[in-house]
Amino acid sequence: MTPSAQFWRDPNLPYVESRRACDSRANYRAHSHPTVSIGAVDRGVSLFSGGAEGPTLIQAGSVVFVPAHCAHACNPQPDTAWSYQMLHLEPRWVEGVRLEAQQQAALAPGQVLLSHDGDLYQRFCRLNDLLFSTASWQDKEAALIEFIGDFPLQGQPVIALAADPGLAGAGVRRVMQFLQQEAQQAHPLQRLATLAGLSSYQLIRAFRAATGMTPHAYQLNQRIIQARTSLQAGEAPAALAQRLGFADQAHFQRVFKAHVGVTPGLYKR
Repeated sequence: MTPSAQFWRDPNLPYVESRRACDSRANYRAHSHPTVSIGAVDRGVSLFSGGAEGPTLIQAGSVVFVPAHCAHACNPQPDTAWSYQMLHLEPRWVEGVRLEAQQQAALAPGQVLLSHDGDLYQRFCRLNDLLFSTASWQDKEAALIEFIGDFPLQGQPVIALAADPGLAGAGVRRVMQFLQQEAQQAHPLQRLATLAGLSSYQLIRAFRAATGMTPHAYQLNQRIIQARTSLQAGEAPAALAQRLGFADQAHFQRVFKAHVGVTPGLYKR
């Protein structure tokens, strides 16, 4: 089967994006999202990286719930392909729905849920089928609310993450905020260390413990987060590459694909 990727978005439901990937061999570098990510493996095996105890194999039929801002990567085993589905949801929307449903709002800090519940997987598939269908956005909204309101965060296996944003001290938080606001410009590590009130060595260690990435990798990740939003709004990849500080469009395309699994042009379409 020819590899393919599809994205679904609706301006009436701006808090959600869904994707389907079939027979993908794309390899992601470690990254994080400002969204809650819920994924399901349809075929093949995925290797989840970012856990405190090393990579975890995820089989077909499993569902993963990744809180916002948690560094991770899911990739196929070498020389194999896998098929999967992924929902990205605005965290405050998720929290609001779960509070309305009188459910636990979030996982414990530094944890990813890994469910092998076949019924949950089927419910996820039915939801995504509906999102990609021609049904009304009102029906899709109702299905999303019901799925998130009923999502079982208790009593499921979890993966303890190697990095925990809750571990960020005041200096690391200053650097994180600075890189979020100034993602377009290159910043010497010594300048970031001075901002944090740490040595360069201390900053790298503390930053990785909190984010799972070096400051430079975190900055690239922030650029891609901004790029996704701008592409959805219709900005051209060439203009975006220049505005976000990439060397050229080819550089932007390589970094974007390493984080998102597809080219900026395909994501925009």
